Amino acid sequence: TLLKLRGRLNNASSIPSRPTMSSSEQEYEKMTAEEREQHDKLQKEREEAEQAQLPYKWKQTLQDVDVSIPVPAGTRAKTLDVVIGRKQIKIGIKGQPAILEGELPQTVKVEDSTWTIEDQKEVLVHLEKVNQMTWWEHVVTSAPKINTKSIQPENSKLGDLDGDTRAMVEKMMYDQRQKAMNQPTSDEQRKEDMFKKFQQQHPEMDVSQWMRCDAVFPMPSSIRNGEWELNG
Repeated sequence: TLLKLRGRLNNASSIPSRPTMSSSEQEYEKMTAEEREQHDKLQKEREEAEQAQLPYKWKQTLQDVDVSIPVPAGTRAKTLDVVIGRKQIKIGIKGQPAILEGELPQTVKVEDSTWTIEDQKEVLVHLEKVNQMTWWEHVVTSAPKINTKSIQPENSKLGDLDGDTRAMVEKMMYDQRQKAMNQPTSDEQRKEDMFKKFQQQHPEMDVSQWMRCDAVFPMPSSIRNGEWELNG
């Protein structure tokens, strides 16, 4: 019954409600608005400088990654050494050190990934992501990372997605921003609102622990579904 379950929940009070912030995140939280603006500006400048040093340029959407790699004028396809695997990539000229080589941060669909040489001076690589709900921090894991939290939803071409997928992507982006600010995600906020409503209707009961340990002791479906009936 609900009353018996309450006793078990009281013993689980040590379970945290959401992940603890890292030291850098804690420092960011303590900054003033002006300090955050300066911090973000310096971070962006450092990121742009690091990306400019790479021997290639790249961009992404949630669905794919496109890489542009300059090569000597007159380069022909048959002189290139190109390998695209599920988690590996190698692009270069045969007999020379690779221009781009390493482990991909996420798996790709090899059958849908392609490459071509344009005007005999630029190799264009298209990588189709397997997980199309995640931003990449870099093309290969050995390269400097970008701050994916600063990527805006419009960069993912939301207009090209169907209604359900677009809603899911927008929810993911909202939750990503909330986590970056150590704020509740949409699901966490919905659960908190639901508990507040339940507590207002049943002030004699203490169900606050459910907000912290629902993953261990699932709350009764009657409460989860908004039906406030007590069985027992």
